[in-house]
Amino acid sequence: MKTVRIFFFSIVWAIRLAHAQSPNPAIVQSSLIFPAQSKHVHGSSIVNLPNGDFLAVWFYGSGERSADDVKIMGARLRKGEKAWSAPFEMADTPNIPDCNPVLFLNGQGKLFLVWIAVEANQWEYSILRVRTATDYSKSGPPVWNWQDNILLKPGDSFAEEVAKKFGDLPKYTAGWGGYAPKYDDMIIQASRDAGKRSIGWMTRIKPLLLDNGRILLPLYSDGFNFSLMAISDDDGSSWRPSLPVVGRGPIQPALARRKDGTVVALMRDSGDEPTRVHYSESKNKGETWTATTKTDIPNTASVELLALKDGRWAFLGNDINDGRYRLSLYLSDDEGKTWKWKIRIEDHKPGQGGYSYPSLIQTPDGLLHMTYSHHDGRPDGKSINYVVVDPKRIIN
Repeated sequence: MKTVRIFFFSIVWAIRLAHAQSPNPAIVQSSLIFPAQSKHVHGSSIVNLPNGDFLAVWFYGSGERSADDVKIMGARLRKGEKAWSAPFEMADTPNIPDCNPVLFLNGQGKLFLVWIAVEANQWEYSILRVRTATDYSKSGPPVWNWQDNILLKPGDSFAEEVAKKFGDLPKYTAGWGGYAPKYDDMIIQASRDAGKRSIGWMTRIKPLLLDNGRILLPLYSDGFNFSLMAISDDDGSSWRPSLPVVGRGPIQPALARRKDGTVVALMRDSGDEPTRVHYSESKNKGETWTATTKTDIPNTASVELLALKDGRWAFLGNDINDGRYRLSLYLSDDEGKTWKWKIRIEDHKPGQGGYSYPSLIQTPDGLLHMTYSHHDGRPDGKSINYVVVDPKRIIN
């Protein structure tokens, strides 16, 4: 009888373990874009081309800002195929690290690649670069026909907005000391420096295209530790800065538009504890933004946001306080006020790998396509993962 009981409980435990390890039925496809290897790969972006192909990019090299061999790489998934092409070069500034690429199509179908060249190997000196192509349907990389830098010149209103919005934030009480400079005061002082506010703006998340054709390209600064938008009203031919999205650590904005026209930004928390996703909104198409508040979503590394075709919103990010070992997809049916449905895209024990910096899009058939950094914890275990999710299959 004892042997039977042991056998029975072993079967039950095996069934439970198999169920726990089985993928969520909403995940219809998951595969590495290229075999795991030892070089650093990070910061991917994905776009669905008009011919049905997918194009993905990421940065690749010996490290990040400190490694001068870092370049932008890409791969193509042909319509109807399961395997991605071999990686190919998308951009490389000689002897300067290239990082944080973003791919998107403007309203006219022109393909944009925007990224940063990290001058002086410091994030604060990054320069925004852009390439465009209209010939991008063939195998391999697009045929680039234009390249330039995106140069922004925030004026004195930038500093005025920073001072004003810090006044809207709760009082900062961490630490004390009569001789110690206060965090808010240091950032306000730095915002008055025309040089500091003109460079160091970095990409990470895809832009939002508004109904009137305006493009809002999310940017952030590791120098100011907050964000702003680059705004284009001519399909990406020229850009100007919004006023900043001010808070204590709101970086890497992800955008969605409510039905009433309000643009919402959810942002990674690079500030004080508790680490939570930051929230801001704009009532004037991205020109100005409220001082950020913290949501109840834990966060350490990644935030992505997308308004879906059925009216629901999707949030994708590291909803933990201590790393990048979990990546979750949330769905909301009330434009982000609450998140009723949640699934794990990656779920590992603390310290076991890093799964972060996702890019999320939706195709006309309603499926969600995402790429993200897939670092399984081994020295030679780094790649970019590609996952397809059917949001109709996500249930409580």
